[in-house]
This record gives sequence, structure tokens and C-alpha cells, in this order.
Amino acid sequence: MKPIYLDNSATTRPHPEVITLMSRVQEENYGNPSSTHAMGMEGEKLLTLARKQVNALFRSEAGRVIFTSGGTEANNLALKGAARRLKKRGRKIITSAIEHSSVLDCCRSLAEEGFELKILPVDSKGQVDLQSLEKELNRETVLLSLIHVSNEIGTVQPLTEAGQLMKKSKAPALFHIDAVQSFGKLPLEVDSWGADLVSASAHKTHGPKGTGCLWLRNGVMLDALIQGGDQEEKLRPGTENCPGIAGFGLAAQIAADRSLGTADKVRRLKEIFLLKLQEEGAAAIVNGPALEEAAPHILNLSFPGIKAEVLLNALSGAGIYVSAGSACHSRHPEPSHVLEAIGLERMRLESALRFSFSILNTEEEALRAAESCAGLIKNLKNFLGS
Repeated sequence: MKPIYLDNSATTRPHPEVITLMSRVQEENYGNPSSTHAMGMEGEKLLTLARKQVNALFRSEAGRVIFTSGGTEANNLALKGAARRLKKRGRKIITSAIEHSSVLDCCRSLAEEGFELKILPVDSKGQVDLQSLEKELNRETVLLSLIHVSNEIGTVQPLTEAGQLMKKSKAPALFHIDAVQSFGKLPLEVDSWGADLVSASAHKTHGPKGTGCLWLRNGVMLDALIQGGDQEEKLRPGTENCPGIAGFGLAAQIAADRSLGTADKVRRLKEIFLLKLQEEGAAAIVNGPALEEAAPHILNLSFPGIKAEVLLNALSGAGIYVSAGSACHSRHPEPSHVLEAIGLERMRLESALRFSFSILNTEEEALRAAESCAGLIKNLKNFLGS
């Protein structure tokens, strides 16, 4: 039976059109885009088109795109580049307890350089405590970094309200958004948020791995992480990954063209899956926000009495691919810092799995996956004698 892939928060299957374009670029347009001959100029045209396609999803005329190797590099460039650039104005950095590790680890690294780090608490739904944020913002704050959509539980943060608080505080800060899980899936209202820096990644939206970007508001200046050339405004020097960037651009264009109703379709798949799971008698508890409040594609469930890795392996054996949390830490047994931050008890922490859907999934897959999952849970409980 055909496998069912429900780990789309970890990575997505590239669109066939993206694969075709990347293959053509590698075969025919392999010139260095910095070269001044005709083949190099063709490469430069590819970059220009992709930059326009990607930039369109940020819904703003007031910014530009710097291509990176992915979301992790984009987050590092944004945070380290901004903090080091602004350190003469202040040394306070604010983020939340449910950020991706590429943000939290980066902030902790900056703390070792002498920056003051404040990690904001969240409630049981993963929402940032805005009162805590308001109290922490001051004239020493140079950077606020918040994730748009939690990669583990699907929480959508109140970014407009956070941006308004930052503006009200008159802090000399830049506002960074990690939009890796929302790019191409939800509207990015960067102007309404008051965002200065926004990170995105191609492989989360049916593009290639190894390509991402950082959107910068015009006038925002950063310190580069590496040196070596004039590419990408000297912020990301080195010969550009033309095939990957072209694929990223096309994936962004496809997301824009198919945006109408896409979120509703994916949310429907999630609802069908959970309803069928319940109809089949599987005891599952939703972690984080309610279905209607969460991002459309992410569903985090605990199955009390069954270890997450046991059920994950059983599902994998049945050709159903899900995750026990962020793919960046999936090979480490420690409990998810996100689930700990929202206050889950040990039983729910140890039995939590993430199911993440995409526009390439079908209703039939959602139903079949739920039926199989419920059957495996029943068999495992019988085996374990619970």
C-alpha cells in the first residue's frame, strides 16, 4: 500500500515542476551569476526572478530578500547580525520559550557574548504572555524575536499586538519573525506586524532543501556572519545556489497561485484525521491550541499509556510517517522544550506525536492514516496489557 507522509512540518515533497526546473538549471544554466558573460547573465536573471517571486509572499513594498542556505542560517543572520550591529544602543534580547532551536541556541550564544537574554513564558496554548513582553521592553532592548507558527504545536502568535507593544515602548529594537512554518501557508502581514526581519525556508513549502531567505525591511543594516564576496549585499557572500534559488522562487509562486482555499483544505484534512481517530476509539489529547485556533497544517496529539517512539515506529512500519517533535531533535530522547513550556504533565510529554499535513495529502490518506493509527494503538495497548 502507498505510504502516507504526514511529517510536512519537518520537510515537504518538492513539487514536480520545481524538480524539473532545478534539473534544467543545472544542465543548461550552470554559469556563475557573478560572471559578466552571457551564461552568467542568464544565472543573474534566474536570481532576479526568484527574488521577485519570493518577495511577493511577504506582502510589502518596503523590503528585500537575501538568499541563505535555509531557515537556520536566516535566523542566525538576523539575530547575530542585528544584535552585533546594534550593541552600542543596548544589549537586551527578548524571545519566547517555544522558539525553534536555531533561535534559542543563537540567543544563548549571544548571551555568552555579553547580551542580556529574556525568554518569555507562554500559556497552555503556547501563546506569548504579552504582559510579560510589555514589562521587559525598555531602552536597552535591541532585538525581539518571535516565531509566527510553532513548528511543534501550531500556535499562531499575536505578532501585530507584539509589534504594537514594541513601538509603544520606543525601544531601539528590531523585530524578527521566524516564519519558516508559515511561509507559503498563511498570509505574512509583515507591515501590520511591524516586522524588520523575517526568516523563511524553501523545503517547508514544497521547494528544495538547502535554500532559504531573510526578508529585511529597507534601511535595516546587519553585520555579516561570513566574509568573502559581494553576493547578497555582502550579507551572504559566496556563489549563489542558482538551482535551489530558482526552485525556491517557483515554489513560492505556486504557493501564491494556489493560496485561495489552501489553508481551509489542509485544515479539513486535519479535522477529518482527528474525527476518524476518535470514531475508531483512539484516546487522543490535543496539545496546544484548539484546532480552529492553530495553524491549519499542524496537529500535536498525546496518546496516554503509549510511548511516543513506540507508536512512531509502529506507524513507520505501516508506511505512515509522522514525528515525535522537531526534526532537529528527533534523535534525542529529551522531552520537547515546547511541550514542557506549555506545562504538559510527564505522561502527555512522553506520548506526544506531531501529525503535519500539506496540500499534497488527500482525504483518503487522512482517513486511512487515522484508521491505521487507531488499530495500532489498540494492538499496542493489548500487548502492553493496559
